[in-house]
Amino acid sequence: MKGKSLKEIQDGIRQGEQTVLEIVDYYLENIEASAALNIYVEVFAEEAKAQAKVLDQKVQAGEQLGSLFGAVISIKDVICYQGHKVTAASKILDGFTSQFTATALQRLLDQDVIVIGRTNCDEFAMGSSNENSVYGVTKNGVDPSRIAGGSSGGAAVSVQQDTCLVSLGTDTGGSVRQPAAFNGVIGMKPSYGRISRYGVIAYGSSFDQIGVIGHVLEDVGQFIHSMSGRDEMDGTSSSTTVLQEVAPASSYKFAYIDEVMNHPKMDQSIREASQELLKNLTSQGNSVNEVTFPLLKYLVPAYYVLTTAEASSNLGRYDGIRYGHRSEKADSIDNVYQQTRNEGFGKEVKRRIMLGTFVLSSGYYDAYYTKAQKVRRLVTEAIDSILSENDCLILPTSMNVAWQIGSMDHDPVAVYLSDIFTVIANLTGIPALSIPLGKDESGNPFGMQVMSKSYTEAQLIELGKVVQNTLTH
Repeated sequence: MKGKSLKEIQDGIRQGEQTVLEIVDYYLENIEASAALNIYVEVFAEEAKAQAKVLDQKVQAGEQLGSLFGAVISIKDVICYQGHKVTAASKILDGFTSQFTATALQRLLDQDVIVIGRTNCDEFAMGSSNENSVYGVTKNGVDPSRIAGGSSGGAAVSVQQDTCLVSLGTDTGGSVRQPAAFNGVIGMKPSYGRISRYGVIAYGSSFDQIGVIGHVLEDVGQFIHSMSGRDEMDGTSSSTTVLQEVAPASSYKFAYIDEVMNHPKMDQSIREASQELLKNLTSQGNSVNEVTFPLLKYLVPAYYVLTTAEASSNLGRYDGIRYGHRSEKADSIDNVYQQTRNEGFGKEVKRRIMLGTFVLSSGYYDAYYTKAQKVRRLVTEAIDSILSENDCLILPTSMNVAWQIGSMDHDPVAVYLSDIFTVIANLTGIPALSIPLGKDESGNPFGMQVMSKSYTEAQLIELGKVVQNTLTH
């Protein structure tokens, strides 16, 4: 296949150097070659080929094509696609077929995107390692003994292994950015409300957002732009004007938190690469300013109290009555609920439902849930204050590289703490971008995050280019 970016692919198609069908076949070959990594839960091979042939006919006839023609994507198994199965990697949705298409995905299909398959993920997007799936673990393509990251681990590896141009994931607390960092690719979460959540199976409704994983910043930005905009089916979607591009500035103000950059538990390779990047940004004429952020230790507790509370409410609809798995052992209506949920939900989902139900209970609501909401407000005010004086906040995506599969099974809290640098964006609703920063001595990738004010995705892409250019010079 010719071209790594969408523009290069489209130029190749227009010039007759390749066809859309050849592109689809190329990706299908890579899917087959990487099958051992357990990336896909379903591949739409024949459907993708049929759609490719239709597009090739349009090209030959000189007909109007959508802005994303030639783009082949994968979608996380929590995004609804009419007439296709969607299970959130859970037994409780076994065999369920969606009756409609998510608004964000439909906007891409309207621009001639081809969907090549559904990618594996943590069950109901609950996890940081892609180990909590009914379909088994997705492995990291760099080192298959290590995790892919999560919850959008399958999405990240699908891009890393060149089985699609970009992948759609969801980001509740870093679930697009962290696996992107672990796999050496780009991952972006837009502002909360920028992209409709209609048709996305919910985990934490005030945190969830569709994000994009890709190789090329311009492609990631174009996909974010194409999915953006108000949706009458989602009351939380924003009508804020979608900016397609902004002019790059000669220099920018980058803020960093010293407590983050010098965190005692951070991998030495990540610390050194991060500090080197800050020096290089300064030497190229940018302002790099140290800022204080005294709430770091409260981020993960507040995030997990709030998201598990929302999850316990959202997952109450899975009862074995209307759709999905129903237990055959039940002999009463109460037993249908209990047995179905016991059989259908995995260990991590049960853990989070129970935690969420606990923090919402009458005796503990004020002690936990109310306090977590107050922390969320304080974090938002602190980040807003930092971004009012700086163009962006820059910090590592994770303090570690991808860990060995199974090595964290005994310590779920340690897994939760791996989200400490990513949850800021979800608690506050601001956009965030993870860019490959480097590799440790064993070749395991890690990333750097850039976060900016709400609804400044176009500027965030430009800031990402500055970081990329700094890394290549």
